[in-house]
Amino acid sequence: MDLVAASRAFVSVGEHGSFTVGAAAAGMSQPVASRRVAALEEHVGERLFERTSRRAVLTPFGRDLLPSARALVRAADVLLHEAETARRRPWRIAMPDVCGTVALARLVADARALGIALDLRVAPPAERLDLVRTRQVRAAVLAVPSDEAVWSVPLGVATAADPGPRRVWLETLRIGRADRGPARRLWIQPEDDVPHVRDPLARLRDAIGLRPAQFAAATDLTDAVAEVLYGDDLLLCSPAQATGLGLHWRPMGELSPVRGFALGAADGGDPAGTVSRLGRALAHCLGAAADGTPAGDAHTGTHAGTGTETETGTGTETDTSRNGNRNENGTDRERKAGTCTPAH
Repeated sequence: MDLVAASRAFVSVGEHGSFTVGAAAAGMSQPVASRRVAALEEHVGERLFERTSRRAVLTPFGRDLLPSARALVRAADVLLHEAETARRRPWRIAMPDVCGTVALARLVADARALGIALDLRVAPPAERLDLVRTRQVRAAVLAVPSDEAVWSVPLGVATAADPGPRRVWLETLRIGRADRGPARRLWIQPEDDVPHVRDPLARLRDAIGLRPAQFAAATDLTDAVAEVLYGDDLLLCSPAQATGLGLHWRPMGELSPVRGFALGAADGGDPAGTVSRLGRALAHCLGAAADGTPAGDAHTGTHAGTGTETETGTGTETDTSRNGNRNENGTDRERKAGTCTPAH
């Protein structure tokens, strides 16, 4: 028996003195109200009404029970109201600051279609972790190593000039004796200034003989992009981010770094429910496939804004310098773009 529903019928009939009128006031049919009151009488073991042809008169037991039944119905209404309020309360989630405005807006819109209101806090990795630890957000998309990731996004390098249909080899940034001018740099965004991305790059930098200053951690994405546009530097980023910035993205020759993301919940909560409801929308916002795999092969070069694949990773080599058709140092344009095969 539904005790709240039965009590609601009992209270309404008792207040109106009629099964017909009381049932209508409670939003149910007269037969339903009669069955619920009868079930309540059976449950408590006493009659609640003396029934006549016109009226339903409370018995002494019914009059004694009515205040408690009224309190139960009122408490149930309060509970339902609080539940509805909580359901409509926005989910505050901390998101990476590499997600563009359009991607974040699409996430909010997709969540609304699922009946979820989002309140997004955009922040770098360390701040997102702090926000969820201090319970300032319900959940946070955290930067994690690829083997712990729910969503993975391939990283490569973006340049202002089209580097051609090849990978970018960071070894070509090494300064030669004949080079003039400042050394070209690879800029690393705050999102990627985390050990599982930064440390392998630092080891690569040392192995190929680049100067420490040639790998620069950006404190502001705008300044880093300005250096790429004006100073011919490179930016470590995802294909989707390069498209949004109007840059040309290519995979790296020596390394295939990956941004890994997982959802962390406040109060020790289980984020599985959030992932199951918002997983596809979060994946799209982060630039990953809906099933958590990278959105696109990390070994595929993509021209920003076109999505054209230029290297499939099947073993077909498109860099003609590897076939001996260019000298080992490459042309000036290739050295500038970082796409000629490194000299060994």
